[in-house]
Amino acid sequence: MQGFLFDKPEQSTPSKGSASKSEELALLFDTAKTCSKCMLAGSRLNFVFGEGNPLAHLVVIGEAPGAEEDASGRPFVGRSGQLLDKILLAASFRREEVYICNILKCRPPGNRNPLNDEIANCMPWLLQQLRIIKPKVILMLGKVAANTILGNTLSLGTMRGKLIQWKGYDCFITYHPAALLRNPNWKKGCWEDIQVMMRHYATICDEEKLTEKRVNE
Repeated sequence: MQGFLFDKPEQSTPSKGSASKSEELALLFDTAKTCSKCMLAGSRLNFVFGEGNPLAHLVVIGEAPGAEEDASGRPFVGRSGQLLDKILLAASFRREEVYICNILKCRPPGNRNPLNDEIANCMPWLLQQLRIIKPKVILMLGKVAANTILGNTLSLGTMRGKLIQWKGYDCFITYHPAALLRNPNWKKGCWEDIQVMMRHYATICDEEKLTEKRVNE
């Protein structure tokens, strides 16, 4: 995979905006971590809220935590997470520069697909995370995550590799890393999806730079 450079949020000096968003996310976590609205609260080891840069331009969303995520309280830390890190690095993103989370914050037993009531009870937490972060681009991982968020039943092939608008966000869909581990032949298609997303991302950054330049002239 060949990555390329683009503008990203500055990490070295935390800004006032970063501190404010961090505080908002921390308050949201404190409210959400004791959630007991569905049966998953009774079986979880940890509430897997999400992690990353509060000023992230890119938010990555999966469907739900797995066993290793449930044990650690962090999203995408197992083999799937290691592959996701490699994909992000190939696109010139370090893990700490994006924000990573799941639709569900608790692990479904046996890693089964989320149930309707679990989605209904957990989706507000995700929507509040996005409201705070205000990303430029969202990357959804896998058919289940995309169908759940977008509220459709389309195939992954129908949704991949194109810009999809959802609630004012620019969204892209690709394979879940776990699927790539099972089917390595899909990695080429995943990288093609990521390249489409990053071309769009670069265009957004260029337009933002031009707007700022005009404002400052």
